[in-house]
Amino acid sequence: MKHWVPASRFEKADMRRWRQRSSPQRLPLLQFLIQSAQELKVTPIVKYAAFSLFLDRFYPSLSRFAQGDDTTNWLLKPLRESNLQLFALISIWISSKIHDSRPMSLKSLKSLADKTITEQHFTTRDFTEAEVVLLQVLDFEIGTANNAFVFLEELYFQFKGVAKLGEVLNFEACMDIMDLLYEKDETSVLYSSPRSLAASVLVASYVITVPKQRWEFPVLPWVEFVTSCKEEDIIEIVTDILKHVFEPS
Repeated sequence: MKHWVPASRFEKADMRRWRQRSSPQRLPLLQFLIQSAQELKVTPIVKYAAFSLFLDRFYPSLSRFAQGDDTTNWLLKPLRESNLQLFALISIWISSKIHDSRPMSLKSLKSLADKTITEQHFTTRDFTEAEVVLLQVLDFEIGTANNAFVFLEELYFQFKGVAKLGEVLNFEACMDIMDLLYEKDETSVLYSSPRSLAASVLVASYVITVPKQRWEFPVLPWVEFVTSCKEEDIIEIVTDILKHVFEPS
């Protein structure tokens, strides 16, 4: 079994592998989101809510707006990389408004954009306009309660309460796996079943981070009981996760 690579080392060591295996546009956007979340020091729930808003919902819905008539907003037509980066930051901003008691300021968001978006300069007014456009694309449906991270965090704390190995299970590895699954369309589709995905990510992290000689806890039956997910479905998803994580570069 390979040792788990922490997020900071992973991003430096395996960025080339990301570019080789994924669509040319999706990976830079994922990379931009991850780096922006780190720069802004957002909480995990804000980060993954932003992932859900941008990668699961906004980005896949763009085609029907970008192909519209001449009245389509200038941020969508033409759809430049810099515009997509702006929308990625807006996703983080909206997520912060939803989940933070003190949401991040527009000033901090724009400051980051001025440093990281080099193709174009965006004004404060552009940010507020982009927020409206993003909400329009999402039909103003921004609920993030049905989020894999929410289920995963709940499951993790339940696991720590019933198993001594809860202290060994690496939650950072769980989040790194979630980041990895956004790499490709065929793995990001797993986010459409957030509860099953959360259960599978926990099991995969157990397999990766807990020494094999300490695998005494019946993690699969326990996860099946707690989540009502079928064991065979979890095994199938865990297998896919492990193949993706350890896929040769």
